[in-house]
Parts: sequence; C-alpha cells; structure tokens
Amino acid sequence: MENDRLYISMYHYTRDLPHSRYPHIKGMDVGIFRQQLEFFKENFNVVRMEDVIEAVCHGGMLPENALLLTFDDGYADNFTYAFPILEEYGLHGSFFIPGKTFAEHTLLDVNKIHYILASSDHRELVADIKEKMDLYRGEEYDYPPTDELWEKYAVDGRFEGREPTFAKRILQTVLPEKIRNRISSELFEKYVGVSEETLAYELYMTPEQIRTLKRHGMFIGLHGYDHYWLGNLPPEKMKEDISKALEVMDEFIDRDQWVMNYPYGSYNDEVLSFIKSEGACIGLTTEVRAADITEDAPLELPRLDCNDFPPKSENYREKI
Repeated sequence: MENDRLYISMYHYTRDLPHSRYPHIKGMDVGIFRQQLEFFKENFNVVRMEDVIEAVCHGGMLPENALLLTFDDGYADNFTYAFPILEEYGLHGSFFIPGKTFAEHTLLDVNKIHYILASSDHRELVADIKEKMDLYRGEEYDYPPTDELWEKYAVDGRFEGREPTFAKRILQTVLPEKIRNRISSELFEKYVGVSEETLAYELYMTPEQIRTLKRHGMFIGLHGYDHYWLGNLPPEKMKEDISKALEVMDEFIDRDQWVMNYPYGSYNDEVLSFIKSEGACIGLTTEVRAADITEDAPLELPRLDCNDFPPKSENYREKI
C-alpha cells in the first residue's frame, strides 16, 4: 500500500558553501536546501520521527508520500542553517550525533578525511597516501601491497570519482586504525591549514545547541560515540562504543525507545542484537531505497541521500 512507503532523506553538511572556508566540502548549499524543502512541502508529507516510531513499532499509520528528514554527525551548520529553515517551513528533523563530538571536542576521523579531500588535489593526495602506506608498511602492522589495494578500492562512488573513494576507504577502514590515524593527521596538517582542535570546536554542535533543537521539537538520536564502522569492530569494542554513546546522550533520548543511525551504514547481527537489548526501536542504514515499513526490519530501514531528490536529481523515483 502507498502509505506503507517511507522516504528517508539523509543530510550531512548544510551551509552557505560559496562563502564558507571550505567551499569544496561535499555538502548541501543552503539555497539548494531551501529549494528542496519547498519541493518536499509540495510533494510529500514530512513526518516526525515520533510518527515513524508509532507506525513502525506500535502499528500506527503514516500518511501517503511520507518523508523523514535525517541529519548525520552533529554539525554546527545543521543548527545554524538547517534548523532555522526547518522552523520557517514548519518541518521537523531528526539529528544523529556522535557522542565524542561534544563530550571530548575531538575531531572525528571521518571529518579529518572530509576536510583533507576538500582542501587537496585528489591525484596529489592519492600519491601522498600511497607513499605513506609504503613508508609505514611493516613498521607496526602489515597490510596488502599498495597496488593491490588501489586495484580493489579505487572505484567510482555514487557521487564521486575513484581517487576520493580510494582515499576514504583506505583512511576510514582498510588500514589498521593506528596507522590510518597517523596518516590522516599528517595529511590534515599538510592540506587543511588549521589545527584539529580548532576545527573540532568550529565544526560540531554544543550541548546547548542540541538542547535547543530538542526544546523546539526536533528529534535527537544515536550515531555511535567514536563514529566507528560498528560492523567491523570486535563485539566488546562495539558494545563499549554504543554504551558510551548512550551514556553521554542520556539527557537527549528516551532510553526505552531510542533510534540508532549506524555510522557509515555499518552493522551486523551482533550490533542489532545489542542495540535491541538496550532499548533501540528503529535503526537507520545507508541502503539506498525507499523503506517499506511493513516489510523492512525496524532496525534496518533504508535511506536515500539528499542528492537523490530535486533539485539535485530525480533518483528517488527509481529507488522504490
């Protein structure tokens, strides 16, 4: 049935890109964001996360053409730019915040990589990564030959070419954590031009801003603590990360009925079992299609990227 379908749009950075310090960051310009919300108002019924919980977990109903707006990673520009426009249009958003961003004011590895990519020539960057991989191989860890990794991970992504895809994969998950953190920090220092601490304080929402979102009716959910690929972690480390996230997010969530948004879309059966035991009622993935709330598992709801909707594209029509 039509009202079993739920479109979930996923946002990350929302900012005035041409006038920002890093105009090449992969984000949504605020003008495009406003156009997109106008499109949603005209063509969809934008629902609250509470409506989705009621429908998915308690047998309620959603309106036809239901659409949920989700914002990942707790960026301050979501508060500065997206939140006021959402209020202007009378719409609600769900914001998923890694605990470490405001508990420690430490730059997440995922954001180091974003800003390295936004500040570099991608061919030069890949050459630097390969050189450092060769330099550090065997120092503490071993990993496959560089040419073999290039062949495997240098593929075109949905919205970017093979050089940035290779850089992301190598620095996010392929190399051992200690080595990739070291390489990321060295590349950040070379390309980005500010300290990691300075950017961390600029980039993420403060607890006061998160409280303001919640006070104005926005929904707050979990996005891990350290933004790890949870499905790749040993079980005890996975449980530790989620438990730390639950602890620091306690004032913002309902511990008996909270929502998990898997960083990088990474999870496995152990992750699902653990979050269910801890009170999660819905989980959001990065599988690219519209959700069917009668068929999809509540902890594995797919999402579409904001670039899948007008004015960026009409991809959402093909992802049913």
